[in-house]
Amino acid sequence: METLMGLLPFIAMFAIMWFFLIRPAQKRQKETKTMQSQLKRGDKVITIGGIHGSIDAVDEATVYLKVADGTTLRFDRQAVGRVTEQA
Repeated sequence: METLMGLLPFIAMFAIMWFFLIRPAQKRQKETKTMQSQLKRGDKVITIGGIHGSIDAVDEATVYLKVADGTTLRFDRQAVGRVTEQA
């Protein structure tokens, strides 16, 4: 019983870390993955590098962003940080 009482603070610390650090990070990661899988033509996005553009084409692993008249850049889907406007 004494051993269990000695381990109780470590178990409590792990539980607190799980609920305040690990679990929210996993939730954010899942939301980002879902957002990246639902990208479609016409969405306005911002890449993780800060480039603003609208999606011109999407294939399995690549997104083509139109950033200016006649300028299209190719990015991996994982490079899209967030969607600002959906088509």
